[in-house]
Amino acid sequence: MLDLCRLLAPLLLASGHGSVINISSIYGLVASREPMVAYNATKTALVGLTRHLAAQWGPRRVRVNALAPGYFPTELTGMLAAPEFVAQIESRTLLARAPTLDELDGPLLFLASDASSYVTGHTLVVDGGWTST
Repeated sequence: MLDLCRLLAPLLLASGHGSVINISSIYGLVASREPMVAYNATKTALVGLTRHLAAQWGPRRVRVNALAPGYFPTELTGMLAAPEFVAQIESRTLLARAPTLDELDGPLLFLASDASSYVTGHTLVVDGGWTST
């Protein structure tokens, strides 16, 4: 991600506006009980990178934010095909259900659009309340 930001920086900064959305994870904000130290460390670093770039690029009117999804149906989560895994999500989230992939559309659109024109350096958590418990 850092290399991509480095490549795009001249274009973004020259344009005088823009929005970068880094994809982190809830495990960039809270610890995992599973042994996945590299995943947690890189997602936490991405949250820090988001804040740093927001501070550096904000004066040039380029917003930098991050999205931190919880467990969504992806290859990494086995598409949430295991009923016992879905039951764990349902019991752990405040909304008591597993998400659908399209539930990331609104948060991404918000961060990409002028609806968030005064939001930068923020990590938007989309986890059904997982990190609130």
